[in-house]
Amino acid sequence: MEYQKLYSLLFNTCTDALESINAQNFGQARDLLVKAQQECEERYISRETKR
Repeated sequence: MEYQKLYSLLFNTCTDALESINAQNFGQARDLLVKAQQECEERYISRETKR
């Protein structure tokens, strides 16, 4: 599993979400985090099922 790619995706999304929070755009921050969580989970599951 390429954990560096998952880490990078989550880290960059957290950075974007923090910027949204600082701009008081809480809905966008939530949406960004949920999307990244789902994307990482999907990548992880699809990788594990290919083994």
